[in-house]
Amino acid sequence: MKLSHAQEAMAAAIEDQWLAAAVQTGDAARAAAEEGVRDSYRLAGLEVPDRIYWFGSPRAGAVAMALLSGRLPIPAATRPTVSSPDVEAFPSPPTAVAEASPAAARPASAATDGGAPPGVASGESAAGGAPPAAASSERVAAGVGVGSGSSAAEAGVPEWVAEVCAELRLQGWTPGETAGPSLRRRVRTEPWAAARKAAVEALGNDGWAQLSAAAGRRSWGLVMDLIAGRLRLRLGEDLAAAFPGDDSRAARMPVLDAIYGQYDGPWLSTFEAADRLCPEAGLMTGLAGLAEVARHAGWWWANEKVAVLTERPSALTRDNVGRLHRGEGAALEFPDGYGLWAWRGMPIPPELASELPTLTVTRIRHENNAEIRRVMLEHYGYDRYLRDAGARKMGSDETGTLWYLDLPGDEPLVMVEVVNSTPEPDGTSRIYWLRVPPRTRSAREGVAWTFGLTAEEYQPMIQT
Repeated sequence: MKLSHAQEAMAAAIEDQWLAAAVQTGDAARAAAEEGVRDSYRLAGLEVPDRIYWFGSPRAGAVAMALLSGRLPIPAATRPTVSSPDVEAFPSPPTAVAEASPAAARPASAATDGGAPPGVASGESAAGGAPPAAASSERVAAGVGVGSGSSAAEAGVPEWVAEVCAELRLQGWTPGETAGPSLRRRVRTEPWAAARKAAVEALGNDGWAQLSAAAGRRSWGLVMDLIAGRLRLRLGEDLAAAFPGDDSRAARMPVLDAIYGQYDGPWLSTFEAADRLCPEAGLMTGLAGLAEVARHAGWWWANEKVAVLTERPSALTRDNVGRLHRGEGAALEFPDGYGLWAWRGMPIPPELASELPTLTVTRIRHENNAEIRRVMLEHYGYDRYLRDAGARKMGSDETGTLWYLDLPGDEPLVMVEVVNSTPEPDGTSRIYWLRVPPRTRSAREGVAWTFGLTAEEYQPMIQT
């Protein structure tokens, strides 16, 4: 099958919709996402999970999944304290567990019938929940939470891990209850494989390849390469740092079992486009539940007894080519505070963000990491740095002025200062700075290099 221009345009329009879903921020549509989870199980021929838990980020979801699967032991310092005679000591049944979920702002829901989880008063909306303030007070009253924040910290347990443990209990989890085996293969991999096989049979190999390019090539690079892949890599590193030693592998294993929720859009778009072209093939039938979750939530996990869902990011900031990029905070941030700091796609330490507004030449010069120094230079401004750091003028010609500055531990900073030949409306002329290779010996050579030419080949007939 060969697609027409109109069919390719249709596929591109569908890709745009899924791309918008993939970069959407803000609260998840929990009820719709949970229904998508149940549909995914049913379409795979499985019983729906007994319970669905919600967390504020993939990091929290991964640790919750490690705890629920029994791979990761519950940190002793996070076991609940007994602050009320009405509360039984850990690991008692969750009779004292309150209903609200402060970290994710809303509680889990019982997945089987839409009712409230154990410990939640009958008739309460599982998708609603008390406001954070109420949840906080009940947390104290119940003696459930991080043991005490100080005890968890003193034991070397990150505060956010203690919050995950508390969150699980608040959503009705009884320590000892397990999630059962991962169903990722049944819920996601097998339906995807079946749909792809059917799509190739319906469209032919060439048609499928053409459609994949039309409906998924752009979003795959923008979402999977520049956002989801970075998140997955960083999450693994952060979990390894939070759980050193024997627990490291256990904490990171859920990352492999994750279903990417909204970030599955780049491949779902191709199947939806194929379904439009060949409606008789029912290509989206087995993927309907996955698509519903992808439209309404972030990362999630499917296990035999429970599913863990996470919120979408609360903030996502990218540069003009789609890379994670922000100088004054996390470029990708989730409601529970977890985030990725990045400058033009390159991960940076969070503390660097607070330094950027007050950078000095001395601070930049003393930075040993060349990549971090590059970020600093871009934020400070190459031209400003050349001026402030005392760059050496190498010469001038009709194209501009060549400047040179040594950078300790890095290649020299060499730039050509050029003046826009077209005056601005107010009669002034803008100055631009072109970074050129360190071997550049003249301004002409540098300007020619920006056009892929040698100095001899660069002979402009007219300048604008």
